[in-house]
Amino acid sequence: MLCSSTRILFGRGIRRVVPPLSSSINYLINPKAKTLSLSRPYQRHHHISFFKSIPTLTPTPTPLRFSLKTDHTMASQSSPPKSVHDFTVKDARGNDVNLGNYKGKVLLIVNVASQCGLTNSNYTELSQLYEKYRAKGLEILAFPCNQFGAQEPGTNEQIVEFACTRFKAEYPIFDKVDVNGNDAAPLYKYLKSSKGGLFGDNIKWNFSKFLVDKEG
Repeated sequence: MLCSSTRILFGRGIRRVVPPLSSSINYLINPKAKTLSLSRPYQRHHHISFFKSIPTLTPTPTPLRFSLKTDHTMASQSSPPKSVHDFTVKDARGNDVNLGNYKGKVLLIVNVASQCGLTNSNYTELSQLYEKYRAKGLEILAFPCNQFGAQEPGTNEQIVEFACTRFKAEYPIFDKVDVNGNDAAPLYKYLKSSKGGLFGDNIKWNFSKFLVDKEG
């Protein structure tokens, strides 16, 4: 349980904290740069049918003209992210949120659930933590996830109402996401690649936490 004497030291790097909240964090690393490789196989198929009833015609050769255009937008999108601030996510209303807006803030990123055995203790402690450290630059980013025991079945609206009404959550709650598997949110793929857990890279349960420094 979080007590009044708990202190969080805002250091550098990304730290992963396993629920429940702990006053000591044992891992600190620097984010790794990843290289993305895009492959776009291109195949052109021709299908020509001949009918005996139609005379064969010899077409006049027509020169083919090609033009190449550099897509700078695609090039920029394929660049590997260097920090959490490079990501854009959806909030609970479906609006885009650029995490670059949180530069200079310490972030606690957590996957939340409304029907978990850890719900009451964690939601209570998150609200206490936010109230205590918000003025010092802490932001909590909550991402609902239904991958663990189907314990977050509600809509975004229901989740926000539950957290804000019952636990007075004042920190932002985002769109429901997957945190594991091929469909995991890109932000979570980056977080897991930057800081694995004790038992591998996958998130193990609800309320797993990543502590991110002011540089992302």
